[in-house]
Amino acid sequence: RSVFKHDRKGNWLDKDDKQIAFDDPDRFSKAVHLADIHLEKGMQCNDCHFEQDNHGNGKIYGEPRAAVEIDCIDCHGTIRKKATLVSSGPAAPEAITPGGERGRHLDELRTPWGLRRFEWRGDRLIQRSMSVKNQEWEIVQTVDTVTPGNPHFSEKSLRAKLTSKDGTVASQTPEDDRTLAHANDKMTCYSCHTSWVPTCFGCHLQMTANARRAMLHNEGLVTRNYTSYNFQVLRDDIYMLGVDGTVTGHRVAPARSSCAILVSSQNANREWLYYTQQTISAPGFSGQAFSTFVPHTVRARETKVCSDCHVSSQNDNNAWVAQLLLQGTNFMNFMGRYIYVATGNKGFEAIAVAEHDEPEAIYGSDLQRIAYPNDFRKFVERGRELRAASEHSGNVLDIQARGEYAYAATGPGGLRVYDIANIDNKGFSEKIVTAPVSSLGQHFFVGTKNAAAVASPTTLGVDPLRRPLPENEEQPIHLAYGFLYVADTEEGLIVVGDPNLKSNSPGVSTLLDGNPSNNFLKRARTFNPGGILTGARRIAIAGTYAYVLTDKALVVVNLDNPLAPQVTATIGAPALNEPRGIAVQFRYAFIVDRDGLKALDVTDLAQPKPVSSALVPLEDARNVYIARTYAYVSSGKQGLAIVDVEKPDAPKLDQVFNAGGQLNDVNDVKLGMVAASVFAFVADGKNGLRVLEIISPWDDPAHFSGFSPRPTPKLIASARLRGPALAISKGIERDRAVDESGNQLAVFGRRGARPLNRAEAQAVYLRNGQLYTVTDEPAERIRLERPASASDTLLRGLKSWLFRP
Repeated sequence: RSVFKHDRKGNWLDKDDKQIAFDDPDRFSKAVHLADIHLEKGMQCNDCHFEQDNHGNGKIYGEPRAAVEIDCIDCHGTIRKKATLVSSGPAAPEAITPGGERGRHLDELRTPWGLRRFEWRGDRLIQRSMSVKNQEWEIVQTVDTVTPGNPHFSEKSLRAKLTSKDGTVASQTPEDDRTLAHANDKMTCYSCHTSWVPTCFGCHLQMTANARRAMLHNEGLVTRNYTSYNFQVLRDDIYMLGVDGTVTGHRVAPARSSCAILVSSQNANREWLYYTQQTISAPGFSGQAFSTFVPHTVRARETKVCSDCHVSSQNDNNAWVAQLLLQGTNFMNFMGRYIYVATGNKGFEAIAVAEHDEPEAIYGSDLQRIAYPNDFRKFVERGRELRAASEHSGNVLDIQARGEYAYAATGPGGLRVYDIANIDNKGFSEKIVTAPVSSLGQHFFVGTKNAAAVASPTTLGVDPLRRPLPENEEQPIHLAYGFLYVADTEEGLIVVGDPNLKSNSPGVSTLLDGNPSNNFLKRARTFNPGGILTGARRIAIAGTYAYVLTDKALVVVNLDNPLAPQVTATIGAPALNEPRGIAVQFRYAFIVDRDGLKALDVTDLAQPKPVSSALVPLEDARNVYIARTYAYVSSGKQGLAIVDVEKPDAPKLDQVFNAGGQLNDVNDVKLGMVAASVFAFVADGKNGLRVLEIISPWDDPAHFSGFSPRPTPKLIASARLRGPALAISKGIERDRAVDESGNQLAVFGRRGARPLNRAEAQAVYLRNGQLYTVTDEPAERIRLERPASASDTLLRGLKSWLFRP
């Protein structure tokens, strides 16, 4: 489909950035189609990719871009000189003679009609089409865009290209790139000139036995084990950056989700051996993969602006930058067909909330109404009531499912791990078990005095104890991801896992190695110095820090060495009044207590600082979940409070939803996305599980595709449970590739490619350890120096361009 210019709320914009009404009959003619500028000029693939790129050079390459010989500067030049018209990409031809010039001379190429493909006409470079006779276009030179007085001069281009690392903009081009913030050897051109990127999160690969079908990608062959490819989320609402691979020079480049697969397998007896399970890559990173890439959505005007990659002076892009840095925003999480709900002294239940086939439409949703009309009609006729797929007795206060297991805090029973691998297997009558084998061969619990909460450092499948191959050039996985963490009201923080890192299954690697013979958990460390963590009842992991809530305070624990935790900060009264829930997003943590919703500045994760201006009064706030620019507060008898936190230091209540009083005991909420819709799964205490459709193309067609459209919640399904709904398991964080401390979580698909590390990410918003912000106006902190070879006229012209009243 076409992609049109829009703002982060989803509003379409015209060429002057004015909103276009959704019901405007001329909206398509007013809208800006974000087609690549090369395409708009009339170019085809072979106008950039020449004979070698299309037909090869006889060598086998490990990735497509390794076989490309062209680079942007070959045709557009640099800030210092015009184009050389000599290819310089990874596969540019080597010099014929030792010491000779590498690359192909583009000015020697000819069109099918015998004319030069590239021709200088004075100072203008003209390219002729390879596909259409007599069609040609000018190739704008980069140096012209930073030269005042040139017809192609742009204030924004000069600012972007000549900004120094100290934030100033020089009036003359420096001799080299060492002082430049956006140097060409550190950042690709299309990091800024890309207008949009595809947001493709999730691909369900579902293999079915005894299904005779034509093979995919192998035309002419058939198979009896058919695997279908089912795309789950496809949007254009976010922008992400990573570090490109070795082949392309480790430069900053756009990144996207790539082959973020979930797998299912049905045998010949139609038994689902596993269903929508995530994968783990060979080096131990999550299989929710990402890749740096060339989006081919280059624009001259609709480019990235300063606040797309740096903290805005308005402080209104905290969520945007969190996504840019691949830290995730909890908006696109995959909840799956089964929602796991803790029900106190009744144990926990798995509630089936979605269709089994693709698309996995949520029962009662608009998508089910369209894709499964008969099922939707029957569901509505029976009162929109969901049914439990399975349950397990016990005393479960908190729960987190990951892969084949669910981790549960069971009060005096401590931590217990349940096997949920066969939740969808009809061959098993008992689908949730504490042990698939004799208790003599398994010890899947750790006794504690009163476990109130459990935290996995991530819901992704990450195994830090695998041994990566050096030739893959992978980063190490932080050791903190090899353990689980329990908040116990009497014992404090408990680190779970085998502390002997030289054992066969150190940490909790037994949960990830697929070996049923080593299922034994151990307590690695109990941490409660001076009783500071007594009363611990909630825990959230942010980077290598545990944010533990006691009944009196927030205690920050450094887990850089999980076997030797350290307290780095404590915040209690009067800033916090019996804190109950916490969620972290980039530079802010959001806490609910008896006063309502509050915010902490966590730019320094070790030392959070209360934000005095951030308070939204709520009388019964019990927990909080952050998804992009909204906080979803479990507000007990009030229902679900939705708070606008686009500006984290000035949150404001957007709405309170209770479905006409039906939601009146809300304890917890988690969000998940299916296709183009977003759903909230609500633990509504005595009322059971509630399912809300909060963003839908049918409810808000004008804005649903934006980065953070305003929620329009509606109650679509409910489930009565055996006990009170206390907590809901969080979904797979499929838009998260790195944590807040810069530790990589998801595998990258290019050798040597990765997310930005801690130092690189901090350079986006810190200078000399202090926060810096940006505006999108060109005249910000300009330093004017007299160029050695420039005339006074040029200098005055530059001043007039940059310092407009």
